[in-house]
Amino acid sequence: MVGPLFEEPGGFDREGLAARLGALAARNIFIGGSSWKYEGWIEQVYTRERYLSRGRFSRALFEAECLREYAETFPTVCGDFAFYQFPSDDFWRKLFARTPAGFRFAFKAPEQITCRTFPALPRYGAQAGKPNEMFLDARAAADMFLGPLEPYRDKTALIIFEFGRVGRTYRPGALGEFLDRLDPFLASLPPEFRYAVEIRNPEFLDKDYFACLRGRNVAHVYNAWSRMPELRHQIAIQDSATADFLVCRALLRRGRMYQDAVAAFAPYTELKDPNPEARDSMRILIGRAKENKQMLFLFVNNRLEGNAPLTILSLVE
Repeated sequence: MVGPLFEEPGGFDREGLAARLGALAARNIFIGGSSWKYEGWIEQVYTRERYLSRGRFSRALFEAECLREYAETFPTVCGDFAFYQFPSDDFWRKLFARTPAGFRFAFKAPEQITCRTFPALPRYGAQAGKPNEMFLDARAAADMFLGPLEPYRDKTALIIFEFGRVGRTYRPGALGEFLDRLDPFLASLPPEFRYAVEIRNPEFLDKDYFACLRGRNVAHVYNAWSRMPELRHQIAIQDSATADFLVCRALLRRGRMYQDAVAAFAPYTELKDPNPEARDSMRILIGRAKENKQMLFLFVNNRLEGNAPLTILSLVE
């Protein structure tokens, strides 16, 4: 048993979890999920009766409105959806209207900004396999993504630039080339937002990389991913805390591929593969944020253990 928050009728005490997460948020420690539209969380985070239409569950109603109920438990969420598009002004207006004052979003910047070469996959259409002309284009990022978010700065806590793995094998000079593009990009971004960088190249976890981020007060995202070092190893790297705030995204168990996690865990109704090491690492970050009075954004994905709300529950008990 994980503890007392399971002992309420129905097995999941939303009010108790909300109270604990709210107390942490009051100390600038924000913990939430990576996205929120998961029917597997019904009877945990969500109440089925709120999404009935003519007596039957409506997926369309659920996807349109469940963020309101999500925000009754969690103080933050990572909007992974933004990685795949430049959302419209109308989209942003409706999204922010569904959350209360004090709620905090993190958004992944669109891959049109962070992808050097588009993958040779069908969804990229005519762009597949071609160089991206907007790679690390600060003006495009400001005009097409950050500008529309300006009216919602109070709820936009963090922008994450995620960079996929560069090359299949280590190539000398690759990090230097990356930083030569990254540093002027970060320097040119509007100062109104917090920024973080997430990389998928273990060999980039180098003093020059951390120095680049530190010089711009940009956070390194401690990320649990299939080919990245365990969270505890990233946390232990000297000077890896590069900003006056901390960011962590617990996404996958090391060695497990994303599609394998989807196949094993969907529809994300329960814990299927507890990861004590990742949990302990996240508790270390929470403790460090408390001790140093630092802001922390910690996001947990269903693909880490099978059900993000239960993983988060384990962290705050």
